[in-house]
Amino acid sequence: QVQLVESGGGLVQAGGSLRLSCAASGSIFSIITMGWYRQAPGKQRELVASIRRGNTNYADSVKGRFTISRDNAKNTMYLQMNSLKPEDTAVYYCNAQSTMHDYWGQGTQVTVSS
Repeated sequence: QVQLVESGGGLVQAGGSLRLSCAASGSIFSIITMGWYRQAPGKQRELVASIRRGNTNYADSVKGRFTISRDNAKNTMYLQMNSLKPEDTAVYYCNAQSTMHDYWGQGTQVTVSS
């Protein structure tokens, strides 16, 4: 089992920045891919960014603004979000995938005001 706890969400004005953190515990050795997803009201959950063996992948909507990183020594993944837009408003979820399981955090709210 893997446990994921997100932190760092909040309210920010358009153009501002936030950094989300996802602390992982448990069977961390089994994790292959980690990522951030988000879900806005009335919309489906979507992939924001993922990282696997140092290789990163971003949704087109956040390329050049968001940066995903992972500190293996701290068992923590980050999402640095710059130049935030009102359309980035959503609940952001941390995700970890092993060969057999898909794990999710509880989510953290990010609200960007115009």
